[in-house]
Amino acid sequence: MLAIVCPGQGSQTPGFLAPWLELPEFRSRLEALSEVAGLDLVRHGTTSDAETIKDTAVAQPLIVGAGLAAAAVLLPQGPQPVGVTAGHSVGEITAAAFAGVLTDRDAMVFVRERGAAMAEASAATPTGMSAVLGGDPGEVAAALERHGLTPANANGAGQTVAAGTLEQLAALAADPPPKARVIALKVAGAFHTHHMAPAVDSLRELSADFDVSDPGISLLSNADGTAVPSGTDALTRLVGQVSSPVRWDQCMQTMLDLGVTALVELPPAGTLVGLAKRAMPGVATLAVKTPEDLEAAHQLIAEHTTDAQKA
Repeated sequence: MLAIVCPGQGSQTPGFLAPWLELPEFRSRLEALSEVAGLDLVRHGTTSDAETIKDTAVAQPLIVGAGLAAAAVLLPQGPQPVGVTAGHSVGEITAAAFAGVLTDRDAMVFVRERGAAMAEASAATPTGMSAVLGGDPGEVAAALERHGLTPANANGAGQTVAAGTLEQLAALAADPPPKARVIALKVAGAFHTHHMAPAVDSLRELSADFDVSDPGISLLSNADGTAVPSGTDALTRLVGQVSSPVRWDQCMQTMLDLGVTALVELPPAGTLVGLAKRAMPGVATLAVKTPEDLEAAHQLIAEHTTDAQKA
């Protein structure tokens, strides 16, 4: 079984879309998505600097737009060869559109407003996120609680992301859990915590009139790793996800339980493949970083598509 996964905020790097824009079909798709987002995603994916694309209101539409355009190039026939899809944080919007829950247009409207609302919520109090790598899980949890931080992302493979005020994160860096490293992340707020509550209200109102469809393939939820049963449930979870922890560890476990044998990550790729290599032993992985990776991706897709899917 094949899984397509979609990365979240912090995976973007300056210029990561430059080689992709040499493909006419990718460029035209990204330009159309730019119009919906009200942002020049071509410029942000090529010449904008790291500080510019760190801005939540820019980063989130850029990541979703990149994923949607790449999916259209990688799988122009649609998601039929894929058994399951999932996205980390904002990447769950990409996955929902790929699974057919949202149109590409509604996905970009949603992420445009999500990014703006989360940026506004982040501006209320200086907050951020830090990855905690290694350490005993119990001692990591105790350290986060001691410093008043939220375990916003449970990423598996010995990685937890702590979120809270900059003062709380500085205290954690100065007093980390034993045998653990603390690395500040390139995000501009304490995502997936109570600090994002105002954004939830905005997104609930925005999405009330969205026309959603049930997933055409299994779509896993960040909330608990389970497959969502309907388009309505998927949208409700996307709204609530903004202020709730991301359980990527449970998403990976569900993929293993379903029998996933290969995992392909859409751009900006690399982060989720890195986690899968440690937490999903025996599963073939591929990070589609540039168009040069498309041939290998097509071969992997062919090898891990079931006869029923091919038919």
